[in-house]
This record gives sequence, structure tokens and C-alpha cells, in this order.
Amino acid sequence: MIIDGKKEAALLREEIKKEITLIKEKYNRSPGLSVILIGDFAPSLIYVKNKEKNSKEVGINSEVTKYSENVTEKEVLSKIEELNKNESISGILVQLPLPKQINKEKIINAISPKKDVDGFHPINVGNLSSGYKAIVPCTPLGCLLLIKKIQKDLSGKHAVIIGRSNLNGKPMAQLLLKENCTVTIVHSKTKDLKAECQKADILVVAVGVANLVKSDWVKKDSIIIDVGINKVGEKIVGDVEFESVKEKVKAITPVPGGVGPMTIACLLKNTLECFKAR
Repeated sequence: MIIDGKKEAALLREEIKKEITLIKEKYNRSPGLSVILIGDFAPSLIYVKNKEKNSKEVGINSEVTKYSENVTEKEVLSKIEELNKNESISGILVQLPLPKQINKEKIINAISPKKDVDGFHPINVGNLSSGYKAIVPCTPLGCLLLIKKIQKDLSGKHAVIIGRSNLNGKPMAQLLLKENCTVTIVHSKTKDLKAECQKADILVVAVGVANLVKSDWVKKDSIIIDVGINKVGEKIVGDVEFESVKEKVKAITPVPGGVGPMTIACLLKNTLECFKAR
């Protein structure tokens, strides 16, 4: 089965839209999302444009503050402080990557944990790893929702995650542990990457290496979630060799059209949750 991320994202957006419509009718208020965009990095421009479009479609008030590549860190921190105090803003997102003169850690820490729709603030990271209520990073949240569309009960399943980043690998592990999976994280220093992957009932791949995972790396009837986005010539491909692997496994996400649409839908979900919590 090919997991249709576009379809699942559309269903999630529809749920969010219905809830926001009811909130507007009852309280005459709606969530607000503020995005800070620095520079002209093409993928970021496209991503932010999609976020803005999707936000408006579900009834979230969306605004983008754009700065040039040479903006000072002080200026960005000042803007975040202003947004933290603004009652009409439910969620704040600073689009990554950032230019060299701006410290990513300082920027993430400056955003109020209650408005941190990316789920990157240390308080949200700590809450997630402790099993408390937390804002969950959008990509791993989207991955989990897609996995649960295929199999609701994940208890006892062996999940293998390729990649240990703070953005995806580590939060993905926490989410799957919470679902009672046995979780293995593998990475570039793992001695036998292929052998570890072959044990996986659920394999989540997020390394940015085109077609890394081949059909002999995966177990029959496993679920494969491909987070990778790589350009090979004029073609966009994932970290999994899709054509060969799809014949063997129970379910797989395509690239594009898999995890990507769910990431944006989960950003809208997080914005709504921040609004409701406040």
C-alpha cells in the first residue's frame, strides 16, 4: 500500500477547519500564526508560502515577517519578544535554516514554549521525553499519524529510526516509545546499518541520502516512512529506493506526496492546540 500523505493531510485540515469554525461561532476568536522568514532560500520561500495558504484555508490568521539575509540577531529577538506578548498570536515559527550571524539555539529559546508550534523549545523537548503533555515537532507527529493509519496498535512492534536529529530522529523515538514500541536509533556510526533495518516492523528514514534503503534492507510486511527529500537530476526522491521497496513491504510513503503534506497539516494542528491551551 502506498500511503497517500496528501489525502491524509487534507482530512486533517478539514477536521481543523471544522473546529476553528465552531470556535469562531462561539467565541468570535481564531488562532493566529506568525512566521519569521530570513533571506531568499528557495525551499524556505516555497514552504512558507504553502504554510500561509494552508493556514488561511482552515481559518488561521497568518502573517509573515520577512527579513533580508543580513538582518541582526538582536532585531529578530526583538520581533520574537513582541510576538510573545501579542495576544492575537497563538503560534510563532522561525523558518530554518538561519544565516551564520544568527544563533539558532538563542532564537528557539526566545520563543515562548506556549507559542512554540515547531516543538523545538527545550521545555517542550523535555516534556515530550518525560511523557508529559508537549507540543510535538510537526514532521515526527505527521509520521506517527501516517503509521497509525496503517496500524492503530503499535504495542510491541520493533521500530527502527535512521537519523538522530533533534528535528526528527529523537522526537520520533519518544513518540514511538509512548506507543509501546521497542525503538532502535541508527546513524552514520552504526556498525551494520543494513542488519538493524532488516529487523524493523516500522522503519522511519530521515538522513538526506538519496535511495539509501534498498529492498534487501527491509523486512516483508513492514511499514516504511520516508522523510528524506533529495534532488537527483530533475527528479525529487526520498531516502528509500521506492520502486524496489514498495513491492516487498506492507506500506510505504512516496516522495513527494507522503510526509511533506502532513508536516504542514500538523503545524496547523499545533497552532490550534496552542490557541486552545492559552
